[in-house]
Amino acid sequence: MNPAELYETHRDLLARAVEATVARDYWSAFPESPSKSVYGEEAAPAGERAFTALLGKPFPIDVPGATGTVSTERSPYGLELAVSYPRADPLALIAAARAAAPGWRAAGPEGRAGVAAEILRRINAASFEMAHAVQHTTGQAFVMAFQAGGAHAQDRGLEAVAYALAATTRLPARSSWAKPQRGGDPLTLEKTATVVGRGVSVVIGCTTFPTWNSYPGLFASLVTGNPVIVKPHPGAVLPLAITVRICREVLAEAGLNPDVVTLAAEEPGDGIAATLATHPDVRIVDFTGSSEFGDWLEANARQAVVYTEKAGLNTVIVDSTADYRGLLRNLAFSLSLYSGQMCTTPQNILVSRDGIDTDAGRRSAAEFGADLAAALDELLGDPARAAGTLGAIVNDGVLSRVTEASGLPGVIHPSAVVADPAFATALIRTPVVAAVDVADEKVYTREWFGPVSFLITTESTADSLRIFTETVRAHGALSALVHSTSHSVIADAREAALDAGVHLSENLTGGVFVNQTAAFSDLHGTGANPAATAALTDDWFVAGRFFTLQSRRHS
Repeated sequence: MNPAELYETHRDLLARAVEATVARDYWSAFPESPSKSVYGEEAAPAGERAFTALLGKPFPIDVPGATGTVSTERSPYGLELAVSYPRADPLALIAAARAAAPGWRAAGPEGRAGVAAEILRRINAASFEMAHAVQHTTGQAFVMAFQAGGAHAQDRGLEAVAYALAATTRLPARSSWAKPQRGGDPLTLEKTATVVGRGVSVVIGCTTFPTWNSYPGLFASLVTGNPVIVKPHPGAVLPLAITVRICREVLAEAGLNPDVVTLAAEEPGDGIAATLATHPDVRIVDFTGSSEFGDWLEANARQAVVYTEKAGLNTVIVDSTADYRGLLRNLAFSLSLYSGQMCTTPQNILVSRDGIDTDAGRRSAAEFGADLAAALDELLGDPARAAGTLGAIVNDGVLSRVTEASGLPGVIHPSAVVADPAFATALIRTPVVAAVDVADEKVYTREWFGPVSFLITTESTADSLRIFTETVRAHGALSALVHSTSHSVIADAREAALDAGVHLSENLTGGVFVNQTAAFSDLHGTGANPAATAALTDDWFVAGRFFTLQSRRHS
């Protein structure tokens, strides 16, 4: 089907997605359960076979100007991957993207949205294959890989499509203009408005959430008219290679140049991301990863609009609670999920020196720390359940931070080794939590990405809110949480979060966690603090990706 036909095929889905961005209620287009009753009896075994068939051989994809191959991934679970990819030539990719741009522009906003929706539908059909690819490159447990790397990523991609479609169709493509003239016929003009992409877009993927973090930028750029070069992290190429393969298949079937989407695989140290991001023809850069490289991109990719999501000091302020056990369970799970390898995992937990009031009585800061350690042990006591929650450590950098934090004074929950019954060589560690004083700011103002958190004793809740505001404004954060039964403390926390520029969660004790966000309802990142330059997904995230150009003529 051509782009116009694809738009008609997916018109209802796209309309529902646009409605969901306005309603902000729960809505998901792609089921998150890897159940046979949802995806069918054969989906799981077929997906596993498709994944297994990719191992140990060249990945089936064409890359313009490729020079040799690269094979850079290792599974945190110990599975031998040995997938090789064409090694990218950045200049050839940019030239191919520019050549593909006119035809992609001619498809129009609706046509591009139709193509994007079809791509997402096919990615969803490959969800089990994708889940195995995500699991064995990132270390996420399978169910999390299916959800976060599959359905939730697809929802985030569709959300970006919806925002981009709404923005690019806000002005009418054709209009008539008539200006009355005294004593004569009116002046009349016919006008045409054409959405033009800003230019070549580069999406730089991360090693922990290669699809979830890449799909918003990928699909926002596509629907706004930009060809996209996808540059995976060398440790997590396969999920994005599958994505690009599907993109190119849909584009070719729609009669379009498949080089609208290309893959830029590299050897570690090739520096392709920096080469691409600073090329004059690259006008959009999406990046998820370290603050160091994100800051470099913001400073050096001056010709481009740069959307970054980096790390930060995610903070919890504990003042009081009416559900102490619920607080402990919820916080323990938030610290443990995917071994803390989420950009939203809490790092700094601020508790007043005087302790906290709870429904279980007054608890001192030291007692709260001991209770949190006990909650972690209770959650992670069963190895099989712990492995499913923790996943595996993604790389040596995370492991080294766990080792370093374990040597700090004041450790109240040491990190322990967990054995995965299904993968004997998987590298799995429980979180380390260390108690530090508020004066130890050199420790807790550093980012410790991974299962490392600090219990920081402050002078008071007011002092906790001050420290929260100052540290987040200086270093950034992607999440914040407050626990209090006081209306005035909650109000103060809301003001502090607004000053710091971070999203705030309040009194989470049930099945919603501070490090999880829902597409079509929750914003991820704000652009209002150093941890990110934009939110997933809002109008700013798409508005900088296109221009609207006008032509006019006498009617």
